[in-house]
Parts: sequence; C-alpha cells; structure tokens
Amino acid sequence: MATERAPARLAMLDRYLPVWIGIAMVAGLVLGRGVPGLGSALDAVQLHGISLPIALGLLVMMYPPLAKVRYDRLDSVTRDRSLLGSSLVLNWIVGPALMFALAWAFLPDLPEYRTGLIIVGLARCIAMVIIWNDLACGDREAAAVLVALNSIFQVIAFAGLGWFYLSVLPGWLGLEQSTLDVSFGQIAVSVLIFLGVPLLAGYLSRRIGERRWGRQAYEGTFLPKISPWALYGLLFTIVVLFRLQATPSPRAHWTSPASRCPSWPTSP
Repeated sequence: MATERAPARLAMLDRYLPVWIGIAMVAGLVLGRGVPGLGSALDAVQLHGISLPIALGLLVMMYPPLAKVRYDRLDSVTRDRSLLGSSLVLNWIVGPALMFALAWAFLPDLPEYRTGLIIVGLARCIAMVIIWNDLACGDREAAAVLVALNSIFQVIAFAGLGWFYLSVLPGWLGLEQSTLDVSFGQIAVSVLIFLGVPLLAGYLSRRIGERRWGRQAYEGTFLPKISPWALYGLLFTIVVLFRLQATPSPRAHWTSPASRCPSWPTSP
C-alpha cells in the first residue's frame, strides 16, 4: 500500500505542533487553577458519560482525516490478511498481556492506578490513531479499516477481556482481584458515536463532494480548507482535558517514579 509523501514544507500549525500542544496543556492547567468553577460547568453536560466539550473536540478532530479517506480503495486493505491479522494479534493478545504485566510490576500497591492501566491496555484508541496517522502522512485507508476493525473487536471483546485480566487471571496467580462494571451496550454506543458519526460524515463528504466538484477539486480545494480543524479539535480537547484534570495542588495525583520500581507481589 502506497503512503502519501510528506510535503516539502509543513504549514506553521503542523511545524510547531509540539509547541501548540505544550501551550494547550499549560492553558488547561492555568484555567483549572484560575477558574475553579469552570470544570464543573464543562462537565455538567455529558454525551454518553463524556464531557460534551471533549466529545465535540473529538468529533471535530476526527472528521477531516476521515473526509480524506478514499473509500473506493478500502477493498485493497481488507484483502491484506497479514495486515489485519497482525493488528488483531498485537491489539488483543500482546497489548493486554503486556499492560497486565506492567501494571502488576510497577503498581502492585495502587489498585486504582493498576486497574486503570490494565483497562487502558484493553481499550483501543480511535480518535488519536486517526489524527496521528494523518499528521504522519500515513496510509489513511489502512488506518480507517484497522480502526473500524479494532472498534468492532472492542465492542465484542472488551467486557470479557476486562473480566479475564481483572478477576480470572489475578485469581489464578494468587493476586488481588477487581471488577469492571461495563456493558456491551455502553461500549457499542461509544463506538457508534465517536467512530460512526465522523466516519459517516467523512464518507458522505467524499461521496457528495466528488459528485459535485470532482475528485481533483474536492482534494485540492475542499480538503485543505477543513484540514486545520483536525488540529484545532486536538488542541481544544487537550485544553479541556487538562482543565478537567487540574487540581488545587499539582501534587494531588503525583506518584514518585522512584517508588514505582518493578516488584512483583507474592501471595501470602
């Protein structure tokens, strides 16, 4: 599969992306400490358990990359069995097992953090995969197919894997067990909203835009106009995330790296 060649000269927004991300992080923390009531206001309205501003930022961030996908080329990706197979193995066998081992090696005495790390290992990223692949000029068609494939597997396998890695496997190893209260329906609705909506919008934009203007005009005129909105959505989401996570004391959630040396717990 051919990938797009990176442009010879990046736009200023892309070229200084690490700077903008750093500024967005600082802005979120400053807002968190300077406007204490803002977090409650932002979190008051939620979309399926996620703060509405974050949800809107994610949807805006994902739309431009998905509008760039050439959907008539997806069949070439779906025929690549080695690509699909390796993605499933890495995401659903290697990834969860690795995160389970890291969680117990580094966080044996912090059950909340440990459970969170294991859950992160089970949850496949949707939005960030799309945006970072686009920024790296990766194969958009392959990214769209792999994200969709892993999202389907997430709906099917997340609850079962969570039960296995939080309850069953720790029990076999004589470790502390925990539970995961999440349903098939909750995951399915999240995937439908945060992948289905921007994917449908991108697909319809491609179909309608090419039919109305032609592919050359669609890719040469329309896409450059909407492309910056992916980064605008990313930066907005970062600001809101850091604002919602800000605390009166920056040490409130700090855990010293020196105290997190691997120490596999032994059963009594």
